[in-house]
Amino acid sequence: QVALVESGGGLVQAGGSLRLSCAASGRTFRRYAMGWFRQAPGKEREFVAAISWSGSSTYYTDSVKGRFTISRDNAKNTVYLQMDSLKPEDTAVYYCAADLYLDSARGAPNYWGQGTQVTVSS
Repeated sequence: QVALVESGGGLVQAGGSLRLSCAASGRTFRRYAMGWFRQAPGKEREFVAAISWSGSSTYYTDSVKGRFTISRDNAKNTVYLQMDSLKPEDTAVYYCAADLYLDSARGAPNYWGQGTQVTVSS
């Protein structure tokens, strides 16, 4: 099992940047593919980005390509989401997620964090 704790959310103006962090417990973090999801008010949770256990493969939803970057530091048991050129439509609760399988990390991961709020003002 792995426990996930997100941080780094907050309020930012449109065009600004934020970096989210997700700290994972346990010594098996490097075995897990990691993902970021988000849920805006009144909408379903959606996939944002994912990264393989080694960091060699990354995936993004179309709406964030070129603006968001997912990365990981296995020595620190941490995955990051660098968000640049933020837009008001990026406003949501952002969740970190983990799964042993990359496909699952992109769709239906087994482990979730509690979420961190990101608000982008226009």
